[in-house]
Amino acid sequence: MTDNQTVLRHTEDSFELQSNAVREGAARVRDLTPAQRRAVVFAQQQVLRARAAKKAKDERQAALARMWMKEEGGDVRSVAAAAGSADDAFAGTHQVSLREAIGHVLRDLRSKDHKTLREVSENAGVSLGYLSEVERGQKEASSELLSSIAEALGVSVSQMLRMVADYIESLQD
Repeated sequence: MTDNQTVLRHTEDSFELQSNAVREGAARVRDLTPAQRRAVVFAQQQVLRARAAKKAKDERQAALARMWMKEEGGDVRSVAAAAGSADDAFAGTHQVSLREAIGHVLRDLRSKDHKTLREVSENAGVSLGYLSEVERGQKEASSELLSSIAEALGVSVSQMLRMVADYIESLQD
C-alpha cells in the first residue's frame, strides 16, 4: 500500500517540498500546513543567506591576510594593491566610485592596524555612525574630515590618496 506524502528534500543549495508515494513501513513525513510550509521556506532562505555571508566573510579575511603578507615586504602602495586583488573578479562588473574607494581604503587601513571603529572615531573626532557610513561608501567626507581620519589611522592624507588611486587603478586592470 502506498500513500502520497509531502517530503522535504535537501539538495546542495536548497530545500524542496515534494509529494512522494510512501511505501508501507517507510519513514513518513506528515503533510505540512501552509504555515509550516512558509516556515520551511523561510528557514531555507536563512540557511542560504548564512552560507553567502560566511563565504563573503571568508573572502574578506583571505584578502586581508594577503594584504598583510604583501605589506610586510612592501611599501604603502602594496597595501592598496593587495586590497584590490580581492576584488579582481568583481571589478569587471562594477565601476567603483571615488567615495566607495576611499571607504574601502579607510576600512583596510583600520583593519590592518587592528583598530575598532570606535577607536578611530574618537581619535579623529568623528561620530561613530558617520565614520561607518564613510567606510561603507555611503557618505562623502570633507577634506578636513579625511585629514583627521587619516591622521587617526597613522597615515598622511597624501599617502591615503595614493592608496585610493592605486586601489582604483588595480580595479581597472
